[in-house]
Amino acid sequence: ILQLRREQARLLGYDCYADLSLSQKMAGDVAAVQQMFDRLLQASFDRAKKELEELSSTAVEQGQDGPLAHWDIAYWAERLREQRFSFTDEQLRPYFSLDRVLDGLFGLCERLFGIRVQRAADAVSVWDPDVRFYEVMNDAGTRIAGFFLDPYSRPANKRPGAWMNDCIGRSVTVRGTRLPVAHLICNSTPPAGGKPALMTFREVETLFHEFGHGLQHMLTTVDERDAAGICGVEWDAVELPSQFMESWCLHRDTLMQMARHYETGAVLPEELYMKLREARTFRAASQMLRQLQFGMIDMALHHGYDPEGGETVFDVERRVLSITSLIPPLPENRFLCSFAHIFAGGYAAGYYSYKWAEVLSADAFAAFEEVGLEDAEGLQRTGRKFRDTVLALGGSQHPLQVFRAFRGRDPDPAALLKQSGL
Repeated sequence: ILQLRREQARLLGYDCYADLSLSQKMAGDVAAVQQMFDRLLQASFDRAKKELEELSSTAVEQGQDGPLAHWDIAYWAERLREQRFSFTDEQLRPYFSLDRVLDGLFGLCERLFGIRVQRAADAVSVWDPDVRFYEVMNDAGTRIAGFFLDPYSRPANKRPGAWMNDCIGRSVTVRGTRLPVAHLICNSTPPAGGKPALMTFREVETLFHEFGHGLQHMLTTVDERDAAGICGVEWDAVELPSQFMESWCLHRDTLMQMARHYETGAVLPEELYMKLREARTFRAASQMLRQLQFGMIDMALHHGYDPEGGETVFDVERRVLSITSLIPPLPENRFLCSFAHIFAGGYAAGYYSYKWAEVLSADAFAAFEEVGLEDAEGLQRTGRKFRDTVLALGGSQHPLQVFRAFRGRDPDPAALLKQSGL
């Protein structure tokens, strides 16, 4: 596979497959990706060492004999998480009824972006009785978009997961303007036993995430369908709006408007709110390091590695792990044989995109923090700017130009490091 990709790249005039892949992405070249890797690795490696020491101490206190092995990490990390935060998804679920969460989400979008979301008054054909259709109105009351929301799990006829698909893309032709319509699909628990649909906090984050994709599709102002909304947006920039919207889930005002007990109306206790915030950065350095390993291995295999040379792919992996792993790899490790993202998926020389998008979204959210998350006018002003750039321009401009138009500069990983507690 690697040999064929190398041949493909050279036939198209590139030295390696990474150069070909990045020519179609926001990062642009390997140097920009490596610069991000270096910055994040430097900030996370020593902290990850301390996290491993803490995990080892916890394990010894509870009877672990000998140093931690690879297969011990997940177990003891979960024990430590339970010990430190002592709350479960089920404790939070009564505070997140779907309708109240939607009210909070739509209210946030109205404050930030000047749009109003409402259930369609007229009947719309749907594929299941639980599917809803909403209209999106601008501040003048004019309909500018719509979306179907399919919120509940149906194991018999619906695949798991969550996603956003475009149903109709915005376009302007001689016949007039076609307004965009999106599909927003989730798999939350449906109402049962006389209770409303109650969500875990992760399901709340997922809903915000998919709605972020939907916003980029629905709030586009581009008239050419192939460049409108999510169409044509580079692979490493497409998650910016979705991860940006996720960041609002822990914003105190936004969360407290949504998080009310479905029976009593009581607000989520402050103790639980603080635990939610603290849990966000639990073992953040270790998680960062693991994602950097994957991204750096991917890039090393597609840039500089010669499949016909003396070095094997496993040699490349060990070389990367020697500077990113805190526990030596096992001699029999063959992780690469199941690394489907880069060999069977669309992430060849692109796994870095996960972290790249996190850098973008954290930096975008930092713009709102800088004006003050309690400053309604500042949030509105910044929200309109975000709408007029990131959400409006879609694939009509290079994403770096779009980001610069919003932030006034290039992306900076500092915001992601701060958000991760690093």
